[in-house]
Amino acid sequence: MTRASLNALNQSLVNSANFYGNFISKLPFSSSSASSLQTIENSQCKPLLNPLYNLLPETRNPNKIVDLISSSLKQNNSQLTLLQNHIKPLIPHLGCHEITRVLLRFQSDCSSALTFFNWVKNDLGIKLSSHNYCYIVHILAWSKNFSLAMNLLCELIDFVKDCSNCEDLFESLVSCSKDCNFDPVVFDMLIKGYVRKGMVKEAIRTFTNVLEVGYLPSVITCNCLLNGLLRLNFIDQCWLVYEEMGRVGIRPNSYTFNILTNVFCKDGNVDKVNEFLERMEEEGFDPDLVTYNTLISSYCRKERLDDAFYLYRIMYRRGVVPDLVSYTALMNGLCKEGRVREAHQLFHRMVHRGLNPDIVSYNTLISGYCKEGRMQESKSLVHEMIGNGISPDSFTCRVLVEGYGKQGRLVSALNLVVELRRFGVSISSSIYDFLIVSLCREDRPFAAKNILGRISQDGYVPKPDIYN
Repeated sequence: MTRASLNALNQSLVNSANFYGNFISKLPFSSSSASSLQTIENSQCKPLLNPLYNLLPETRNPNKIVDLISSSLKQNNSQLTLLQNHIKPLIPHLGCHEITRVLLRFQSDCSSALTFFNWVKNDLGIKLSSHNYCYIVHILAWSKNFSLAMNLLCELIDFVKDCSNCEDLFESLVSCSKDCNFDPVVFDMLIKGYVRKGMVKEAIRTFTNVLEVGYLPSVITCNCLLNGLLRLNFIDQCWLVYEEMGRVGIRPNSYTFNILTNVFCKDGNVDKVNEFLERMEEEGFDPDLVTYNTLISSYCRKERLDDAFYLYRIMYRRGVVPDLVSYTALMNGLCKEGRVREAHQLFHRMVHRGLNPDIVSYNTLISGYCKEGRMQESKSLVHEMIGNGISPDSFTCRVLVEGYGKQGRLVSALNLVVELRRFGVSISSSIYDFLIVSLCREDRPFAAKNILGRISQDGYVPKPDIYN
């Protein structure tokens, strides 16, 4: 056969391949990657290829694209970039089915599989199907690369959430697990992923589906789900999940009970706390510091100080030593009832027992004294905290300035601000706003203007209504 005849045959094959490829791309089951995130059905379709493709050179034969990519991956991951230019005419034929085939060939080599996945997604810019994501998640999870698998699963959740035809990712993961190595932990990860994205309804549905197929999520996953439900105020669903845990034999831990304690407090059912604590003990768990602090804080918010102090005494009897959170909650409850002197006594008891007060402890007392108009005690506490190496924050400054302002002692408030600035405390613009407005209301506009001029040098920019 002459060279002219060979060239004619080659051109005929190319034209035939182009025609066949264009025809296939118009079919609904095409493997073209140009569409958006594909549905489960589309991702499973196998492309129809022209047998004449096999007469073309390898780098122009769509039938060989999987072999070419796999060969490059086995040699060196960096070869993919070189291969990209070498097989450029074949890139349009790299669809979801071909991507899946490559991933499955490297399911025992998660590093190569992930390199290929990222190359397709980032370098080639191909929009992957949900099944492509599911396969790489399975591969990574089976190889114990849980963090990477979780990141990609959350990415997939975002993709599917933005699609009008939102598919069931649980079904997709189950479907893909039939073709590759997989670890059931992916189902735990899916529940956690939904919770992380605030999609608690999907998380509950997945939790139910997982139980139906006979797999038990870990107690850590259940706690994650309970915590997400609590955070979004799905109180009734918390108890349903907890009951389901008991029904299928998932044993709760101390963290489970601490979450449920929070559920009781958020739901206002603190009267049932004793009954719940007994149930904890029956399960073999003694209430810990977190449990007691949650309950004490709840009682103090509801102004039930007798119950709060009862639990405080019970803690000692059971060998649970109160911490800063315990004491601060009790001091805050006492201050709300105007019992600041008792709160200060409790503060000294806390220090005597070896606990170092923090900014929250000091602010609780300072705020209590300011509300009672006892500014000298408040200022003494400020000096004490500075002496202990604790710098006052914006809350400290605000309650002190407002306390002086209520007594009409604006000069004392100004002196305090000057003193605090000398200690290196940052004064918020809201405090300056308060001082300027208060001076103006006392018919002292020149004093307000003088302050405004001084603090403007420090970068303070007053709001337009301050000038008015």
